[in-house]
Amino acid sequence: MAATPRNDPTAPAGTPGGLFLGLISGTSVDGIDAALVAFEPAPRIVFARTYPYPADLHADVLRWSQARAPVTLDEVARLDTRLGRMFAGVANQAMAEAGVAAGAVRAIGSHGQTLRHDPRGEFPFTQQLGDASLIAEATGITTVADFRRRDVAAGGQGAPLMPAFHAAVMHSPAEDRAVLNLGGIANLTLLPREGAVRGFDTGPANGLMDAWCLRHRGEAFDRDGAFARSGRVDAALLARLLDEPWFALPPPKSTGRDQFQLEWVAARLRDESPADVQATLCELTAITVADALRAEQPRCVRLLGCGGGVHNPLLMARLAAHLPGVVVESTAALGLDPDFIEAAGFAWLARETLAGRPGNLPAVTGARGPRVLGAIHPA
Repeated sequence: MAATPRNDPTAPAGTPGGLFLGLISGTSVDGIDAALVAFEPAPRIVFARTYPYPADLHADVLRWSQARAPVTLDEVARLDTRLGRMFAGVANQAMAEAGVAAGAVRAIGSHGQTLRHDPRGEFPFTQQLGDASLIAEATGITTVADFRRRDVAAGGQGAPLMPAFHAAVMHSPAEDRAVLNLGGIANLTLLPREGAVRGFDTGPANGLMDAWCLRHRGEAFDRDGAFARSGRVDAALLARLLDEPWFALPPPKSTGRDQFQLEWVAARLRDESPADVQATLCELTAITVADALRAEQPRCVRLLGCGGGVHNPLLMARLAAHLPGVVVESTAALGLDPDFIEAAGFAWLARETLAGRPGNLPAVTGARGPRVLGAIHPA
């Protein structure tokens, strides 16, 4: 049975008391992050939780998001429906657990799950799955989705999209800062005291480490960096990994799991031990982030980390070691839960879309100009 619409999508997006619900599953593919956010009088995460994927759905998303994985049109369509149903279920469960009625939520901002991302090809595209019509139907709440494709249509990378949100909530007129999202892919937002906000992907973050750990330890991620700590950085392997031409591309640039996946690693292996590979992959993330930050914002004094990688103390320590003179800390230092920055960001993007305001930054994505992002699916 169709849900009865329980909100008023015509109400001003910035009306005090209105909540927005952000949903995202990132390149780490560890589940769906949900964040209920209030934006008046100041941004505040009211409730947040991660809902893991069922094992079969997790396996299918991982398999079909790889660049060389064969996938039929029927499989993509079914996956779109399966993900849409799960995103809808997560939205309803999050509201129930938060004790929030659907009528209090003005809109849902759903990023969906990226299956493929190729904004540099002959026919640039980005593809996120998770049928937003199903979400609107099952929740009775106006749903904004498909945020990236309008930016790609305007000649942009479609990513990263969080810098506009980062600038809105974490910019400081007192110091040059950067925000580092350590999801499956690492991306930087540069927040100088004065001047344009910029942002770009720097390369792999947790995606390769998680996949290697799952293959060799049977564990979804390297808890506390213990697997990497048991090995040593292999300088020769690190050099082969760093020789990837993508790292030398200038911003704006973006990438995804379809480029940086275990086949990419395997092509560069010789006879290294699994633990040494894990340690080297951790070092690869730290070095590529640090190199990019020094090159693009050399006066940065504070690096604010978010995403799952902030819980890896070895990775955070290696970042600090490569960035002397820079304070490396979690966004928790600003009172912002590092695990739900992206989900909160898509709640913010939904708010901007309903208000008719652009959600991209051309200096970040390379688009021809500011664009209102996303498609609105009325309740």
